[in-house]
Amino acid sequence: MIILSLQDIRKSFGTNEVLRGASLTLQDGERMGLVGVNGSGKSTLMKIIAGLETLDSGVMTMQRGLRMGYLAQQGEVSPERTVLEEMESVFEPVMRMEQELRSLETQMAEAASDEQRLRRLGSQYDQLTRAFEQANGYGWKSAVQGVLAGLGFTKAQQSQRAALLSGGEKTRLCLGRLLLTEPDLLLLDEPTNHLDLKSIAWLENYLESYRGAVLLISHDRYFMDRVCGRMAELLFGRIECYNGNYTSYQEQRQERFEIRTKAYELQQKEIARQEAIIARYRMFNREKSIRAAESREKRLEKVERLERPTDESAIHFRFETRRRTGDDVLMVDELSKRFGDRTLFEHVKMHLRAGDRVALIGDNGTGKTTLLRCLVGEIKADAGTVRLGAGVDIGYYDQHQARLHPDKTVLDEVWDDFRRLDQTEVRGALGLFLFTGDEVLEPVRTLSGGEKGRVALTKLMLRKDNLLLLDEPSNHLDMDSREVLERALQDFPGTILAISHDRYFINRFAEKVMVLTEGGILEYLGNYDDYFEKINREQEPDGSQPAMTRTQQDKLKRRSREEEQQLKERKLRLKAAEEAITRAEAEAAEIESAMADPATYQNPAKAAELAKAYQARKAEIDRLYQAWEALEAEG
Repeated sequence: MIILSLQDIRKSFGTNEVLRGASLTLQDGERMGLVGVNGSGKSTLMKIIAGLETLDSGVMTMQRGLRMGYLAQQGEVSPERTVLEEMESVFEPVMRMEQELRSLETQMAEAASDEQRLRRLGSQYDQLTRAFEQANGYGWKSAVQGVLAGLGFTKAQQSQRAALLSGGEKTRLCLGRLLLTEPDLLLLDEPTNHLDLKSIAWLENYLESYRGAVLLISHDRYFMDRVCGRMAELLFGRIECYNGNYTSYQEQRQERFEIRTKAYELQQKEIARQEAIIARYRMFNREKSIRAAESREKRLEKVERLERPTDESAIHFRFETRRRTGDDVLMVDELSKRFGDRTLFEHVKMHLRAGDRVALIGDNGTGKTTLLRCLVGEIKADAGTVRLGAGVDIGYYDQHQARLHPDKTVLDEVWDDFRRLDQTEVRGALGLFLFTGDEVLEPVRTLSGGEKGRVALTKLMLRKDNLLLLDEPSNHLDMDSREVLERALQDFPGTILAISHDRYFINRFAEKVMVLTEGGILEYLGNYDDYFEKINREQEPDGSQPAMTRTQQDKLKRRSREEEQQLKERKLRLKAAEEAITRAEAEAAEIESAMADPATYQNPAKAAELAKAYQARKAEIDRLYQAWEALEAEG
């Protein structure tokens, strides 16, 4: 059953036309992901559905009595209520029913001698009891506690005034409050922002069993793979829908793009062929040939021209290093940090070697950002040591962009740090991150979170440091830009330590996962999926077993290094195999193009030779794919 339908929705802000005929339908119980580059209009469309924005034209229809719940990226809470009271406010009608039930019980006790009144009160009590049960009257308190725990709120926080929460905590609280209302349609704009990995996993499970429909915007591809059964892409103001999750959407999107590109190219060839024929007819300059030319021109004018398929822009860059480091890059021993009576972490030990790619994860509040700030010297640790190896240059990406100067222009923000470059070179670097024309003259304070992130990445790229400490580098980037960042980190020749809640991102770059706890660091070899499998099988962390002799520790370290080296070698072999497949397929495409040329068959011997070479190349591609699959199976 269709609960929501949008037909030809248009919306402009001044001269900027954001939506140009967007259409979609949403079925009861469906879970749809809405994707598109930053600025494509996803949040605008969501606000139109929620009734917070008006549409310029088009038709929006919804099921009669449809209850909608909307989560914005920034949530609002009551200034007076505590966290618990804010959540319990959802059930105020149920509380009133309970008070009325208690009142009826008192009245029934007083009317024991009045049979007629007692019967009337009993009937009211029976009806109200059924309504109370249907409204989860006996289970709402446990539902509140379940959601609070799932979203990472501690017992101590429940008595805290909601107005004193941070922006991220308020958004989490608003999400919990919204989930408890159980609307028919959940509209979620970046629901995983400000959630740690445990809370994201809890939300995934919650939404998988949710009875209503869900329309969500998210940059968390892993989350969308788990939750969504259908995807809608907002591209150039229009919507195109795909069945399946995010991974399936990516595959279908590429297939559709290739089909459209091929159709466009074929049509252009046919148009060129027809125009050449028309030109030849006109060259004859005879009445019959001119009539034939005019006839073909009329037919050509009636042809519906296909638009050239294009993708919206994504950033494009790569990280390089000025110099190489020694084998030992970063050594941390017994590091600890406290704020007042609260211990964030202690006994932190860490040893990064050249080429390591490490994801740092942990629950919210464990001090991951604080640890990075201790490593770069922004905060002084209470105890312990941090040592850098020979030739190490640290590049630090701050998720809050505190190092940017709000009153500088984008151009000056970068140029002031890289005076050796001329303006053309700085503009070129900013152009890689989609800052073009007069956009580089905008003040930093006017930029969105994603734009500030792109300025910081521009500066990080130009520094050419060999140790990158990254705090949530994929935040605020759209899907395509995240993939570019992942490829840049995969090709980076230096060492990486990155905080991230994006499991897809961790899977793409990490070869080791470090979990920060109050009592230190736990290490797991592999990416996020490997880590998740190990904790589910309750395996010990790699290299962290207690009570070992020095000899045992040395053996374990050697084995850990060997495993890391084997993992790196396997990834290099995989990369080489993928490159060989790409080269072979390109050669096969060239041969195929030659075989498609009619002139080839004027020389039978050459045609036969091409056919033989083509078959050999196809066989080589099959062999390369088998080798690649064998390497994949080793993992």
